Amino acid sequence: MNKILFSALGAPLLALAAAPAYADAGTLNVICGVQAEWCSLVQTTFSRTTGIKVNLVAKGGGEALAQISAESANPKTDVWFGGTGDPHLQAAEKDLTLAYQSPNINLLREWAVNQAKQSGYKTVGIYSGPLGIAYNTELLAKKKLAAPLCWMDLIQPQYKGEVQMANPNSSGTAYMAIATLVQITGEEKAFAYLKALHKNISQYPRSGSGPLKNVSHGENTIAVGWIHDVPGEVMQGFPVKSSAPCEGTGYEVGSMSIIKGARNLVNAKKFYDWALTAPAQELGLAAKQFQLPANKDAKVDARVPDVKRIKLINYDFEKYGKAAERKRLLERWEKEVNGGAN
Repeated sequence: MNKILFSALGAPLLALAAAPAYADAGTLNVICGVQAEWCSLVQTTFSRTTGIKVNLVAKGGGEALAQISAESANPKTDVWFGGTGDPHLQAAEKDLTLAYQSPNINLLREWAVNQAKQSGYKTVGIYSGPLGIAYNTELLAKKKLAAPLCWMDLIQPQYKGEVQMANPNSSGTAYMAIATLVQITGEEKAFAYLKALHKNISQYPRSGSGPLKNVSHGENTIAVGWIHDVPGEVMQGFPVKSSAPCEGTGYEVGSMSIIKGARNLVNAKKFYDWALTAPAQELGLAAKQFQLPANKDAKVDARVPDVKRIKLINYDFEKYGKAAERKRLLERWEKEVNGGAN
């Protein structure tokens, strides 16, 4: 009889014994600054791997920084994953994030490690990609407009009402665009340019991905955004192409930070370590995103922009990653461009 019971129940009992004990794995609260599908894959894969319940909200860089600042006395977030590095550096400067040197940092490319060193290990690079111009080829043809290849093209009168850039108050992407222009032309010329560009702007969406999505769906013609986001739109059948501005352009080091005072610190460190591994970084590609992963062993798709063919500026992450500089530039943009230009 015991043999019968064992043969009937043995396999299920052994399966239960082999299953990970996840009952007390706990939770993790994450702000996610990458695209929705990527956020979802990160959430489900880490949760399935560890048994940790991941509560995730998506926010742009500016909004994430504002929330983390507002909640600093009683943090509700454990990890800030993704999004342009400048706001992460500003959070580090404000002592809103926790210094943590992951044992997996030796797996990363030099620019990702530099991001960590610069912040006192309060943030780390997890991917990189260049800023540029995207456009809807069908709309350009229909309106008999040439494809914009340079920053200066975007202020030409024929593009009036055809351009979108995100709002830099809520978007790290748009803030980087402003900082990039300042570094290319000098601040006074950059703001003269932004005032001229404002005349051609149809809308400033809150999210950095908003302008490209609108271009892909034919709701707008031209977007300022990340060049590496364009291949994913093309894969979905949208008539979109990109150009790296001829004058030169900046690039992001998408980053990750642990929030100081995180309620689930042990789980936050587990997530941080996991997110630096090659399999975790390849989830970006699985979500049809084409940034260059920080992990040296992660697969790199052929559609990832070749930076050797792009005129990248020597972007000053230290200066433009400072909270005071961001505040100053955004206040000037709000006063002179968004509020003062007609």
